[in-house]
Amino acid sequence: MSKINRQNTNAILSNSVEYHNFVYLAGMTADDLSQDVSGQTKQVLDKIDAALEANGTDNTRLLSAQIWLKDIRDRDAMNKLWTAWLPAGGAPARACVQANMADPRHLVEIMITACR
Repeated sequence: MSKINRQNTNAILSNSVEYHNFVYLAGMTADDLSQDVSGQTKQVLDKIDAALEANGTDNTRLLSAQIWLKDIRDRDAMNKLWTAWLPAGGAPARACVQANMADPRHLVEIMITACR
């Protein structure tokens, strides 16, 4: 049986799960919730980079992304950072929707699937 590797696990989730060279990240949110959507997006992308690196991969190996915004009108500001972060020609399959967040101070949450 193949091993499932989980990182930063608590009672309700793992920060990441790796199985058969596929890496599934939990939804990532900002730590400093006083920031605007651009500041929070930067924090989230930094957290994604760290989680991917911890699993032996990076943003050149993205397969899919799910993005939740508290206010869909923030999409352009978030996309400015998102597109600068993506490698040329490396955009994943993606969904981006407006959502009620668990904490109303969260403005963006991003969940990634990648491969190694």
